[in-house]
Amino acid sequence: MFSTMATAFSTDGSEVIQRSLEVNTVEKSSSENALLTSFEIPQCVDFIQKNSYQRVALQFPDELLSDAASVIGILQKETDAAVFILADTSYGSCCVDEVAAQHAKADSIIHFGKSCLSPTSRLPVLYVFGHRALDEDKCSGVFQEFFGGGGASQPVVVMYDVVFSHCIDSLARRFQEIHPQVVISRLVDPGVFTDVPTQKSQNSNGNASTDEGTDVDLALMSNAHTFCQFGRRFTIASQQSLDDYAVFYIGSNQSATLTNLMMTYNKCPFFTFDPKKQHGQRETLNVNRALMKRFYMIERARDANVVGIVAGTLGVRDYLTVINQLKTLLKKAGKKTYTFVVGKLNVAKLANFMEVDIYVLVSCPENSLIDSQEFYKPVVTPFEMEIACNRAREWTGDYVTDFRQLLPGASKHVELPSDDSGPDSTADVSLITGKVRSMKTAEDISGESTTAVMRRDEDMTVSTVHTNAGEFLAGRSWQGLEQQLGQTPVTKATEGRRGIAASYSEENS
Repeated sequence: MFSTMATAFSTDGSEVIQRSLEVNTVEKSSSENALLTSFEIPQCVDFIQKNSYQRVALQFPDELLSDAASVIGILQKETDAAVFILADTSYGSCCVDEVAAQHAKADSIIHFGKSCLSPTSRLPVLYVFGHRALDEDKCSGVFQEFFGGGGASQPVVVMYDVVFSHCIDSLARRFQEIHPQVVISRLVDPGVFTDVPTQKSQNSNGNASTDEGTDVDLALMSNAHTFCQFGRRFTIASQQSLDDYAVFYIGSNQSATLTNLMMTYNKCPFFTFDPKKQHGQRETLNVNRALMKRFYMIERARDANVVGIVAGTLGVRDYLTVINQLKTLLKKAGKKTYTFVVGKLNVAKLANFMEVDIYVLVSCPENSLIDSQEFYKPVVTPFEMEIACNRAREWTGDYVTDFRQLLPGASKHVELPSDDSGPDSTADVSLITGKVRSMKTAEDISGESTTAVMRRDEDMTVSTVHTNAGEFLAGRSWQGLEQQLGQTPVTKATEGRRGIAASYSEENS
């Protein structure tokens, strides 16, 4: 908080520039004892010492950065390792930034705060979710209102944000006394895998609510009665279907986690308790309307000729595999593809590539569902692109946000049909424009064939495909700065102006 204020329209500009501002120092948000508990310092120390790590990267979300220096001070005092803080990640803070850690030559990562629990592949990771405050009496009371009483017979699956996992065992005992048919989901630690030999089986938060193992593959652990998605695993009764269950979610009703769960389990009614607002409600999100909006995006993907594959993560396991699978899929569908790595998405970045008709975002489940209404071109998920281009996959209303479930061997994988699929594969009618779409094959775009097509009439125009981005660039009125290589004489660099734009040193004050 500033104790003095400088006016923006002062007559004496230099006075404002040179004026010193007194800034009150921000008090530490937590005492040392609170830090030991909320950041689980003993588990972090054990993780470092047990595995003899030498360079440990700490990843904090923005809301926890105020305590980062204190946490580092404690860890450096308790261990001999070099501990440092990772800079702002290029992607969502819920994902582990393995690339930045590797650049700093880290041999392990400790991820603090909220996490999407996406599996990693390069470095061993310890997840520290923290101990976010929760009123168990109020939460149990809300659960009692929704599912208590003798007439309540619908079974319930309890899910929760990872920051409340520390108290889930206590809540489970309360819920089971209120409702006999309650299933508690358990967190699966994605940091436990066999790809990295130095990784040991570590508990995410030191509580029994985390399910430990030796090799956890989230994409392959679903069967008829056991569900394991987004780092949450639960098993329902063998004589029941998941559609018979309601879901009670503990966490913010505005979170991406809840939206992701509601889109995936879209046939289940959802009830939420927001610990911050101390309020429970039945979610009234019109899932059917949301799914129809996504179906519209699928139709846009079918109309697209040039597709941009955007790498929205460099840390989630198998992201390169699904990118290569998308390239194969789009090539067989006769679409041109370009791959982009742009960090966090925004309108300005994607507006630089106007030759692209649609983008497909390969990201973690919580960051893949973005509202692309402000973007110049739509942004879809790998699942939506598969529905658009894989004739063997049909739209059933089920929705997949985890791209790893689309890979061979996973629960939602569908093989591509053979190339000789008959005459029905050569033409299609767009449900958006009402015109005939050209269903080109891979052979049609592999050669240097012309992009010109015969025009039948105004209503039956067949779309054209750009041979490459260079052709589109050549047709632009502005093509960027001209390099003029070899035409510009080499000159010695000279010193420029000093100061700032409001007052250079050589200008009169």
